[in-house]
Amino acid sequence: MKSSIVKKVLIGITLILWLGSMLTGLWWYKTRFIRPFSETTAIFSGQSLRLPDSIAGAGSIRFVHFWDPSCPCNVGNQQHLIEMFERYAGQVEFYHLQKPGSKGQLPKALSSMRHLSGLPGSEDLPASPAVAIWDTSGHLAYFGPYSEGAVCNSSNSFIEPILDALLDNRPVAAANTLAVGCFCNWQSTSPQ
Repeated sequence: MKSSIVKKVLIGITLILWLGSMLTGLWWYKTRFIRPFSETTAIFSGQSLRLPDSIAGAGSIRFVHFWDPSCPCNVGNQQHLIEMFERYAGQVEFYHLQKPGSKGQLPKALSSMRHLSGLPGSEDLPASPAVAIWDTSGHLAYFGPYSEGAVCNSSNSFIEPILDALLDNRPVAAANTLAVGCFCNWQSTSPQ
């Protein structure tokens, strides 16, 4: 009889410890990997954005990726960027501009993107990740996010249709955009 009670108590203690460790693990995972997505609206205005003189003017379509290595929103964005980089290689010139004062590197698959040390007007960038695309005549065709929402991929992207239109010599004029998505402030390090 006593051994039956002891067995039940041990099973009960084991279940309580197991449940406690599962809840602790869930709490740790949630605080470490799950970030809150606040529906912050970002207004992207490309009025002051210019290419550096060395690459300005008529030429290839120029694509500039704005990124902050410490921004958790870049993680999901980078796989999408790799897919576009591979798809449009040879048709589009790819550049990247890292947030001033930040430290980090792009994934190896993007290491051949050309680095820009600065871009006139980029100090007014509201958030990252973001992209600016100049057409073959050197006019800013698009400035804004890759997509809207918490995730960025080819199914909800604004970028592929814009690049396809420019490659087909169709005009695009979307240098000012409004979006709700996963962004980090360009002027500070806090996620929006």
